[in-house]
Amino acid sequence: MTDAVVIGAGPAGLMAAEALATAGRRVLVCEGRPSPARKFLMAGKSGLNLTKDESSAAFAAHFDAGWLAPMLAEFGPAEVMDWARGLGQEVFTGSSGRVFPVAMKASPLLRAWLGRLGAAGVELRTRWMWEGFEGAALAFDTPAGRQVLRPEVTVLALGGASWPRLGSDAAWVPWLEASGVTVAPFRPANMGFSVAWSDHMARHFGTPVKGAALVVAGQRERGEFVVSARGIEGGGVYAVSRAVREGAALTLDLAPDRTLAEVAGRLAKGPGKDTVQNWLRKALKLDPVKAALLQEWGRPLPKGDALARLVKTLPIRHSGPRPISEAISSAGGITRDSLTDDLELSGMPGVYAAGEMLDWEAPTGGYLLTACLATGLRAGRAAAARQRAIARL
Repeated sequence: MTDAVVIGAGPAGLMAAEALATAGRRVLVCEGRPSPARKFLMAGKSGLNLTKDESSAAFAAHFDAGWLAPMLAEFGPAEVMDWARGLGQEVFTGSSGRVFPVAMKASPLLRAWLGRLGAAGVELRTRWMWEGFEGAALAFDTPAGRQVLRPEVTVLALGGASWPRLGSDAAWVPWLEASGVTVAPFRPANMGFSVAWSDHMARHFGTPVKGAALVVAGQRERGEFVVSARGIEGGGVYAVSRAVREGAALTLDLAPDRTLAEVAGRLAKGPGKDTVQNWLRKALKLDPVKAALLQEWGRPLPKGDALARLVKTLPIRHSGPRPISEAISSAGGITRDSLTDDLELSGMPGVYAAGEMLDWEAPTGGYLLTACLATGLRAGRAAAARQRAIARL
């Protein structure tokens, strides 16, 4: 017999399952893909950023949903670090405040977590694809054929709409909307932007742009980004992506450590017999990719003070966000007015939701993972409390 079903074996779902099991519930986790936590593992390939080492209040300020603050206060950066250590994974804090496991990978942490869940009695079934509701029951397409489950409580942790090949495809939206749940349309978040490059830029594809500043709507970011065949992407771009997605103009400061007057003074003599690229390299120490971007987005290049202003405020010409299927995360999802404080779906007693299914947005840097864990914990504990209340009746 199963007391609780968790649908989705990413961080939010596994945390909900652990909270339920800790409360003595019999838990079944159903995952549609052949293996659990695929997006989590993919994110960890380049170094698993667990959280950001800052106070809960400062951490919560990076989210566009203030209602998450109590959950992040309950399970925030300090708790995430303790959680990782509890799974045998020591952590360290980098110079930017970002926290990583010493192993830098997601796989050792996931193996330890799955082992602990298994020891607690949590059952994981893969290739169990949820197909929606059958009355009050849950219908699944499984390797053994169609299965219908009627648990006392259910936690939905199916992800948003980014990286659908890893399982977050938002197929659940019409099923919840048919039950009266309001779902805000999904949009890409922490994404790159498309650029129709001139042919001369091809030699720079894959090259990182370092030591520049991206400026949008009063926000200034010194993060690195990459020139790709599709456009621009990477941490620096992701940090400003929300404002740019909403229509704010984006500019690039190619010499952020020099004032406008200093740049103008260094460019005053002109290129002489040098090529433009060599002149820019000598005068401003602009590397080839920065010089190429200046020529790409600033052509025809002006002279004098106008060129100096262009170096400091180069307009980035793009054609909008890359598709949501390429985005690191997504904005949109189940709205706050469709949820109780314990993440139970209004009008659907005993059904809870957690993770990127919910309508919140945050930057990269450990914020996404921490919020998934925190909301999974809240939903799992609330579901366990409901079961205890049912048992007392």
